[in-house]
Amino acid sequence: MPRPQNRRPAAPRAEDVPGFPARRAALRLLDAVLRRGDPLELALHGAAQGLPQSDRALVHAIAAEVLRHLPDLDALIDGATKQILPDDAKARTVLRIALAQTLVLGTPAHAAIATALPLVDGGPRKLVHGVFGTVTRGEPVLPDPPTLPAEVVERWTGQWGEAMPLAAAHAYAVRPPVDISLRDASETAKWTEALNGTSFAPGHVRLSANPDQGGAVIPDLPGFAEGAWWVQDIAASCAARLLGPGEGRTVLDLCAAPGGKTMQLAAAGWTVLSVDQSKKRLEKLTENLARTGLSADVVTADLRQWQPDAPVDAILLDAPCTATGIYRRHPDVLHRIGQRQIAELAELQGELLTRAASWLKPGGRIVYATCSLEQAEGEDQVERFLTAHLDFALLPAQAGELPEAMAPTAQGWLRSLPDMLADQGGADGFFIARLAKATN
Repeated sequence: MPRPQNRRPAAPRAEDVPGFPARRAALRLLDAVLRRGDPLELALHGAAQGLPQSDRALVHAIAAEVLRHLPDLDALIDGATKQILPDDAKARTVLRIALAQTLVLGTPAHAAIATALPLVDGGPRKLVHGVFGTVTRGEPVLPDPPTLPAEVVERWTGQWGEAMPLAAAHAYAVRPPVDISLRDASETAKWTEALNGTSFAPGHVRLSANPDQGGAVIPDLPGFAEGAWWVQDIAASCAARLLGPGEGRTVLDLCAAPGGKTMQLAAAGWTVLSVDQSKKRLEKLTENLARTGLSADVVTADLRQWQPDAPVDAILLDAPCTATGIYRRHPDVLHRIGQRQIAELAELQGELLTRAASWLKPGGRIVYATCSLEQAEGEDQVERFLTAHLDFALLPAQAGELPEAMAPTAQGWLRSLPDMLADQGGADGFFIARLAKATN
């Protein structure tokens, strides 16, 4: 009779490890951002395909926190390895995922490593396990504020001085507040009280607590369902403010989706034609118009091929940009964007600004805006345009047109940097300039 053999139980399949599919999706998402340069929000759909909404939220949270703390996570990993792992090594990314969960999201260490190890099946499991153990036994605490990528610090220091990256790091550590724009600016006091908020200007309310931090979700707040307001950062709202009351005149809102500026312009009495090349994003704009009861004509088109039927009174061009000004909400931009992307987008912005300006009536105005902290996409762009177009002049913002805490620069344009409104939650990074066309 054969003797029974002592067999080791088979290791569980990766798919059977609770929570593994979400971590695998986070690995795919980080690969899309860091290796391919895809935007986090766009890459999430493909990376988390087939997962329930709760898992998709976890995937996004893991990836976002890895990106927010990437230099500091890498410093911990490098301090626990004899040989430095390549930046794009799977083992490094898996360790980032496990450590971000433990040190930022509060996942117990045993659960974080249990869901991380199957990601390197057939690979350096011992290395990942050993490095993770070495790091966590030291009970590390990530720096507060997070360390910005060295390339970003160098670039911003060169443009703005040494204080700016430090302010940017402190802003990075705080969850951005929620600002809303009102359909009826005369009801500012009413909604400030109803939402227990603070107002910086007519038509604006900043919520006292971020709904993402345990409060009510946005659609459940008073006034949302009836279309009394929409979410829009205070800096973003300044572009439409510089066009003032419409009084029935025609304005083009270019690169308009998801619609915050379109709704501002419609509420201010403009006849609005909104243009964007993204059909999906325009669907959101149309939904917002329906909810608020505001109206605009909506066109899906590429501005490089499209043009209006006749000259218009005003134009708002919120040009495609690197979006480094919204890095607090989208930490991936600090890792995807470099000098090449800045130069490519600056070239496109110059083309669109020149093309759009030709659609203005004599005496018309164009507001150029980007949610970027790069001078190449703001100051340099406008200065170059004015040098080449002598029939245009900068029209500086006047007292009362902008929130008091967001005064224009000496040149007359608005530049919001990370230290603006710092003691009240900050604001997104924007450049906004108003240009006037000569009357003849």
